[in-house]
Amino acid sequence: MARPYLHVGLEIGTSKVAAIIAETRSDGLLRIIGAGEAPSRGVRKGEIVDIGKITLCLTDAVSEAEEKADREITEVVAAVTGAHLDSLNNRGGVPIPEDRDEIEEEEIQEVEQSALDVTIPSGNVFLHTIIQHYYVDGQEGVASPLGMIGRKLEAAFHIVHGTKTRIQNNLRCIREANLKVTNVVMSAVASAHAVLEPSDRELGVLVIDIGGGTTDYILFRDGSVRQSGVLAVGGDHITNDISIGMRVPTKWAEKLKVEEADVAPGATSVRGSVQIEDPTFAGGQIERRVLNIVTEARVRELLTLVKRRLQFDRQAQFVGSGVLLTGGTAELKGIAALASEIFGVPARVASPRPLMGPSALFESPRFSTAVGLVLYAQAAQEALDDISIMDRLRRKIGRFIPGI
Repeated sequence: MARPYLHVGLEIGTSKVAAIIAETRSDGLLRIIGAGEAPSRGVRKGEIVDIGKITLCLTDAVSEAEEKADREITEVVAAVTGAHLDSLNNRGGVPIPEDRDEIEEEEIQEVEQSALDVTIPSGNVFLHTIIQHYYVDGQEGVASPLGMIGRKLEAAFHIVHGTKTRIQNNLRCIREANLKVTNVVMSAVASAHAVLEPSDRELGVLVIDIGGGTTDYILFRDGSVRQSGVLAVGGDHITNDISIGMRVPTKWAEKLKVEEADVAPGATSVRGSVQIEDPTFAGGQIERRVLNIVTEARVRELLTLVKRRLQFDRQAQFVGSGVLLTGGTAELKGIAALASEIFGVPARVASPRPLMGPSALFESPRFSTAVGLVLYAQAAQEALDDISIMDRLRRKIGRFIPGI
């Protein structure tokens, strides 16, 4: 029976700050017990530009979550995004000491450090080392080498890194709110935890999270992460295009984007108009065809940029689960059909998997990153518990069986 744990996910986005408090019950199930949301100020393209403003927003969101959960929180798992994040794949290897054959936790940690012996830009720091595959004496497909017999352990990792100062700015504003950060997670990694089933990873899948100021993407192949990154383009850019192209105020551009625009192939030829009931707007009517043309052009450009970054034509045959679109902008009408046309594989809009508690409020693409953070935290805690259990079991067995 699992121990109960409290997990808090904090997403500081361009459009919103979201905090979710969840509890792992004694039966191992995760239950949302509180959540809060506040409009984001002081963030541009996913990166903090005004610590004072965003700290106030963060405090509002956390306070609302605490009130609903009737808990006071002191620690959070935080998401980070921004075009400064980059990734690569690398392989490391370590020999097993001569005085034993069995692979221990020490070698598993050492092989990860070996893989980190790679050049990244000056001023960058490592954010994630995500295991792809282990190899024991050349044997492929090893899921967990702990306790196996061998002379050499190798491992391939997907490594995410980013600019140290920009990540520190995220951490600083959280500390200004009197909170401790226990883990920092790339937004794409968190979103993948929220929307993917194990079968998606095995079949191969591309997750694209389109937020207000950024688009995060992560590609899985044969069960492991192969590529990830961030584009500094998001839903706010679409709103801006509509505002300029249709000559309407930003608030109406956002409303038109959310409620009226359609980016499905063929929607650029529809007829009719949209009435704007605003006495301050002299135009009165918006031609629907033009609205769709403006919106579709930006979304097509965004998705095409992701495709080029990934050199997706080489990956398409390995992506059996297709493309999953999430994030607030994924709620655009017709976006799945457009993505399917661009990538040449099936595409669908994905929401976080249902959890216990008032999760229906968060079963929306807008909250994939925030929900994914608590799922990530739960998985990390379970991994630590598993290692602890294995160590205790090995020590117990070792009392009775020589050489163990």
